[in-house]
Amino acid sequence: MATYPKEIQESIARVEATRPARLHTNPPRLSLADQEALLRGFHPDYKAEGKRALKVGPSWGELVPHEVADLLEAYPLIDPATINLSQVDYDVDVLVIGGGGAGTVAAIWAHEAGIPAERILIVTKLRHGDSNSMMAQGGIQAADKPHDSPAIHYLDIMGGGHFTSDPKLVRAMVEDGPMVIQWHEKLGVMYDKEPDGTMVTIHGGGTSRKRMHSAKDYTGMEIMRVLRDEARSRNIPVLEFSPAVELLTDSLGQVAGAVVWNLETEEYQIIRAKATVLATGGWGRLHIQGFPTTNHYGATADGLVLAYRVGAKLRDLDAVQYHPTGAAYPEQLVGLLITEKVRGLSAQPLNREGQLFVHPLEPRDVESAAFIRECTPVEHGGRGLGVVTPTGMVGVWLDTPMVDMIHGQGTFQRALSSIYRMYIRFDIDPTKEPILVYPTLHYQNGGVVMDENGWTGIPGLFAGGEVEGGVHGKNRLMGNSLLDFNVFGRRAGLAAAAWAKQARLGSLTLAHVERFVRELGEAQVPPTRRAPMLLPEYRGEKALARMVDLL
Repeated sequence: MATYPKEIQESIARVEATRPARLHTNPPRLSLADQEALLRGFHPDYKAEGKRALKVGPSWGELVPHEVADLLEAYPLIDPATINLSQVDYDVDVLVIGGGGAGTVAAIWAHEAGIPAERILIVTKLRHGDSNSMMAQGGIQAADKPHDSPAIHYLDIMGGGHFTSDPKLVRAMVEDGPMVIQWHEKLGVMYDKEPDGTMVTIHGGGTSRKRMHSAKDYTGMEIMRVLRDEARSRNIPVLEFSPAVELLTDSLGQVAGAVVWNLETEEYQIIRAKATVLATGGWGRLHIQGFPTTNHYGATADGLVLAYRVGAKLRDLDAVQYHPTGAAYPEQLVGLLITEKVRGLSAQPLNREGQLFVHPLEPRDVESAAFIRECTPVEHGGRGLGVVTPTGMVGVWLDTPMVDMIHGQGTFQRALSSIYRMYIRFDIDPTKEPILVYPTLHYQNGGVVMDENGWTGIPGLFAGGEVEGGVHGKNRLMGNSLLDFNVFGRRAGLAAAAWAKQARLGSLTLAHVERFVRELGEAQVPPTRRAPMLLPEYRGEKALARMVDLL
């Protein structure tokens, strides 16, 4: 059955030998002091050489990964002098940049607030729905059970983010959470339920209550299925394959739309808008510090670049979320997400000796650091107990057969059907054999600074979803990204609609781009750097090695 090579099968035998003693036990949670020591010793965020301070822009001096700094400190793709701003291709009240979860929610609620559908426009880099929102697996948190409350949810988020989150944003998210679930139910999202109709909820890492709602391990896809259908039923226009390359401003200092590049016709198009919602997602395809990624193809930090040039501040970009359980074998799956829901259903992380070395549900950054410590060679300060694959990839076991052993035969296939299908294609049965995992780049913790209604501080510009910062602080807990894009997509859409109803635009301009170019020149930034990236490059010398070099 198994395609695992002999040397790995020997380790699997040790996993099976220790399983009876582990079936109903987990190690205690780490103390805050132990968590901090583990993070400082092994988490990639604590490698000083992986970041540098920004030399230009409104967040001058902030530490960000080199890969991100190279985009923020870059020259535009367009020459403002060659763009004819008098020829407007689309004139709308609300422009939504990004066709994932946050963008779709923003458009729906802008329409709900009274903006006619034909006066709203979603522009998206790829197809409508191509996003991390569609790829999310595990679930969405919301404190809607009698044993829970938004206040407890709030405390979990603040603690999980190392008490660096914006309290106003966290309060807004947890208070809106139950309403979001009710709204989804009304629209037709098919959440997992008990036979009597009670919502099934489970734990996520760093949570003190079971509040994770899910639709098997296709939760993001199920939510996006319904949201996209709702937007289409309202006849909200969508312009696909048209990434924004620059925001527009006007003579009154407001954001007034965007310049987009049509990937099919290879033409620039001018979109004038009274209000603009930035919902472009994160930066996963930048492969920070060389890590593989769970992210969709278009996650290249475009929104950060556009917002920064127009004067928006950024925060918490020194914190990168590496999901503890990215696939590490076989090679074709490296980096793909193995949802935290697997550990929420009792699967344990084990080293090559079959030893349980960390609680399965520590916060994601702590869990990832523990995995990296286990895999790092002894001569480099680690424990050297990772499992090495034939290609040199290293990982730890996730003891997936425990799911059915604890919760009953068939639980894994029923609750984790996506993961089951992923592995069975390679003749690996996760209900009978453990799977090999290693941290993978998953989420942009920080982003554009905004208030609780999605306003960025720049007149006419709002944000929602992964592009925004402040909600998660230095570390996001499982299930809060799906809640985030629903809460702040909605709030940004409502705020954008309210702004659009009273806004009066001046003449269009790209003066902010010209100012930024001058600042780049004064900082002696190499003119060869260009941004936004739009699409990642995997050809030739830029091809990504799919193995993390721990040495």
